[in-house]
Amino acid sequence: MERRLLLAPMEGLVDDVLRDVLTRAARYDLAVTEFVRVSGSLLPLRAFLRSCPELARASRTRCGTPVAVQLLGSDEHCLAENAAQLVALQPAGIDLNFGCPAPRVNRHGGGAMLLANPERLWHIAAAVRRVVPESIPLTAKMRLGIKDTALTLDCARALAAGGVVSLVVHARTRLEGYRPPAHWEWIARIADVVQIPVVANGEVWSVEDYTRCRSLSGVPDVMLGRGAVADPFLAERLRALASASDSLHEAGAHRVVDRAADRAADWPRLQLLLALYWRQTLGKVSPARAPGRLKLWLRALQRNFPAAGELFLALRSLPRVQQVSQVLVEHGIHAEHEPG
Repeated sequence: MERRLLLAPMEGLVDDVLRDVLTRAARYDLAVTEFVRVSGSLLPLRAFLRSCPELARASRTRCGTPVAVQLLGSDEHCLAENAAQLVALQPAGIDLNFGCPAPRVNRHGGGAMLLANPERLWHIAAAVRRVVPESIPLTAKMRLGIKDTALTLDCARALAAGGVVSLVVHARTRLEGYRPPAHWEWIARIADVVQIPVVANGEVWSVEDYTRCRSLSGVPDVMLGRGAVADPFLAERLRALASASDSLHEAGAHRVVDRAADRAADWPRLQLLLALYWRQTLGKVSPARAPGRLKLWLRALQRNFPAAGELFLALRSLPRVQQVSQVLVEHGIHAEHEPG
């Protein structure tokens, strides 16, 4: 059975620069953009290109990973109008956001708050499906609910009936936010009641997490989020696991594990990725914002890479690009060189 790995949309963290870096580090079958907010007006094409510059390259990252554009909104007509506008740019897919737990989104009735009304989900999905040709996959991402799972299955059925061809499920409620655990067993229940592929998402930080997630969810496809940001080579190890399980019994595949020594050996490769990230970030955002973007990624990386933690501490109080660049060079990270 084919096992797909998808790179999650992460607002304020994974932009086109980090998507480029992460999809160079490991192969993904699909990446999804940060959400494009749709609220009462028809967005110009440049708004979609700003969120997804890959649209200018046949909706693919530089290494060829397809990129779907995620839309967030609560008005079915406005979402449909903007989806029709987006179609002109031929995205690799259009994704609907029913999972964002952020208060600034939820207070306007968007994201996960829409899970209170399965009928509304159907209307949104159906309205967008009507204007999106079959050649462009329409997908959706949802959580298990707002405070509980009373409407979980109804929401999944509504989205499938509305015409989405694949459903990513972040296996927590809006109230639970990003607190562990993720309830992967609920993904199995959803997969039992819809006739479309279901993708598991939430709390996959390691090979062991991935193995348990697939076992409990019963689905072959997994979307990686914070786990991929904290370890850019996680997807590579998961590919190795899949390859091993194709030639061995599942128990034998468990020999592919995460070890601290492996990640230490990955540090030289990560240095090259950090150099690429810093150079591309400098080309995209203002000098005032660039150091903060790098520190945000380093803060995530320190979960798995002690050297990234040391680098983060060395940079934490430095606000200027020149200061940051100098410290990077001292840590063997030379942003003027293009990694192979």
